[in-house]
Amino acid sequence: MRAARCIEYGAPEKLSLVELEDPEPGPGEVAVRVHAAAVNFPDVLIVANQYQVSLPLPFTPGSEFAGEVSALGPGVSGPAVGTPVAGSTMGGAFAEQVVVPVDSLREVPEGLDMLQAAAFHVAYGTAYHSLVTIGGGVADEWVTVLGAAGGVGSATVDVATRLGMRVIAAASSPERLAVARDLGAVAGIDYSREDLKTRLRELTDGGVHLVIDPVGGDYSEAALRALRHGGRFVTVGYADGKIPRIPLNLVLLKDATVRGFEIRLLRRDNPEAVAAATRALSAMVRDGMHPHVSAVHSLADVATALTAVAERRTTGKVVLDMLRS
Repeated sequence: MRAARCIEYGAPEKLSLVELEDPEPGPGEVAVRVHAAAVNFPDVLIVANQYQVSLPLPFTPGSEFAGEVSALGPGVSGPAVGTPVAGSTMGGAFAEQVVVPVDSLREVPEGLDMLQAAAFHVAYGTAYHSLVTIGGGVADEWVTVLGAAGGVGSATVDVATRLGMRVIAAASSPERLAVARDLGAVAGIDYSREDLKTRLRELTDGGVHLVIDPVGGDYSEAALRALRHGGRFVTVGYADGKIPRIPLNLVLLKDATVRGFEIRLLRRDNPEAVAAATRALSAMVRDGMHPHVSAVHSLADVATALTAVAERRTTGKVVLDMLRS
């Protein structure tokens, strides 16, 4: 099989496209013939060895995929060979075959093709959990989404709108704000040109109820300052590359709740919430929801795809099509 291989940590262009033996599933594992793999910002960090979990060299990066079951390991009774599945893994998805534990696989929601299925679960699961499971968001609340045109950001705008929340999108250009408006945002703030805190207070009747922040950097504190009394702030990631330092007196004065979301921990500690989110998201897909896939690359073009995500030049999700030559 072909695979993108990280031989040394660093920039995406250091990845090599190599031929490897097809992997064999062990006990409790399933082999999947990968049709598509999504490119996520943590993949960039893992290749650079800047993620909170380090993968030993050499390794195949890639954390999110969709394809068909190709083999079952000992003790695994299903899903049957040929079944369409989607899944996630710490590494290994940027290859034509991947082996994962059977419990890391999910059905492909009816209504999604393979490219969309590869781009769906991480971004939309993160969106739903940050809004509902962690953030406690409900209909009619004001929700601010930072980085609202990115993979997680656009999914969060989409889910929040479908749940009846009033979304104010924050992004770095009019073009990126247009993506969020198309997904249902009722207002947008170009934080490269406008004062985020001031505009949020102007647009809401007393401040924001909930902030979802997958970006970090300098805008986190401004968004926190725009919370109303008793508001909630959910930190999801740091695509800006800088982890913000929040003055705790702001939390005290606003009686604010600041929480973090990390999908691996939620799956371990709260499987009931994961199951509830899966049901809710599947229903939304049946009603017409699907991820915004803005670019599709071949496996051979993996460095270009990762670089575009690293430099935040993309909107929605970027996907590798393993069937594209």
